[in-house]
Amino acid sequence: MAIAAWLVPPAQTQTKPRAEPRPVAARGGLAEDEQTNIAVFRAASPSTVHITTLETARDLFSLNVFQVPRGTGSGFVWDERGHIVTNFHVIQGASGARVTLADQSEWKAELVGVFPDRDLAVLRIPAPREKLKPIPIGTSRDLQVGQKVYAIGNPFGLDQTLTVGIVSALGREIDSVTQRKIRGVIQTDAAINPGNSGGPLLDSAGRLIGVNTAIYSPTGAYAGIGFAIPVDEVNRVVPRLIRDGRIVRPTLGIQAAPPQVQAALKLPKGVAVVGVVPGSPAAAAGLQPYRRSRTGEIVAGDIITAIAGKPVANVDELLEALEQHQPGDTVTVALLRAGRTVEVQVKLAAGE
Repeated sequence: MAIAAWLVPPAQTQTKPRAEPRPVAARGGLAEDEQTNIAVFRAASPSTVHITTLETARDLFSLNVFQVPRGTGSGFVWDERGHIVTNFHVIQGASGARVTLADQSEWKAELVGVFPDRDLAVLRIPAPREKLKPIPIGTSRDLQVGQKVYAIGNPFGLDQTLTVGIVSALGREIDSVTQRKIRGVIQTDAAINPGNSGGPLLDSAGRLIGVNTAIYSPTGAYAGIGFAIPVDEVNRVVPRLIRDGRIVRPTLGIQAAPPQVQAALKLPKGVAVVGVVPGSPAAAAGLQPYRRSRTGEIVAGDIITAIAGKPVANVDELLEALEQHQPGDTVTVALLRAGRTVEVQVKLAAGE
């Protein structure tokens, strides 16, 4: 009623005021960066998928068990065999998942393998080859701060959303769901929101350079700081998950001193060996553990300082260095022994 009080009354004459659509203003061609944005999205959109996770529920009356939607995330097509890559935390705790392709066809997914330490998971869908467009793979080795990046995903369940930003920083560290450090992470200001997790981060050539995985925000919403797992790590882990269903971590066959023990003994950086498994690669290579003598004194043993030339300052870095290799590989292990550096060759075995 309040609005009606100030409406202009209808014209009392037969002549009504002219009211026509305004003409469309002419414009020139799209700017070069706009054309690049469009081209990247059009090329990568068919490779990007929407993931709906499921959980098991039970009807209170019939007691029948069925699956209901639990959450959503993003992912991308890895190959023409139907493998889909996403974050582990997207499917963590779910009893199943459905994958929606860019053409809106929906497929029941099966779990192929997960590696929580790197927040990565691989699913597989039975879609025909003609519906699957694998995403082009780039490299994160030569990324530079300031170069343009593109994030595609399904934030808040909104399909096929593109955001644009730059590489804000390189070499960041974030914690995985297992509290292991994920190193070499890409920081970007391309908007990443809930639902973007598992989606691709692309360079201006439309190549995958990372998997969007986390944001830093005091409120839980986008605050200008997003993180992506570098594609070189993804390209190392995913084939092993497809082949083995898990990451079979190579092992030396040692027991490492807890950090508090190393600190109490004021040992230098590295991994102090406090046990060697009989028959293990470490035993075959002659590694010597710290131990107590019959009189209770501590007898110095070996401290591992590098694996294949990569320095290791703690157990987490030791595990990361070992993950770069396969069981059966022979690697050079640098040791600090009796105050001097010793190198031994160790043939890695398969861990549990």
